[in-house]
Amino acid sequence: MCANFTDDDEGKRVVNANGEEIGIVQNVSQGTAHIDLSPGITDTIKSKLGWGDEDAETYPLDADRVESITDDEIRIQQL
Repeated sequence: MCANFTDDDEGKRVVNANGEEIGIVQNVSQGTAHIDLSPGITDTIKSKLGWGDEDAETYPLDADRVESITDDEIRIQQL
């Protein structure tokens, strides 16, 4: 699956193929989801409110690595 990220994906959990949470979508910029790999409760709330900013602590998620997207999470393929 090649994902098309939107602002609706901000704040979603990102989980690996085993279902373990590895981060959250901090923000989506120009179709690229930026992941915070060590989110705290404040980061989660900021993302849900659309207050997230791309910064040095976020990492772009390769859309080709996405297995599925639901209302609550983005699951990446096994590496």
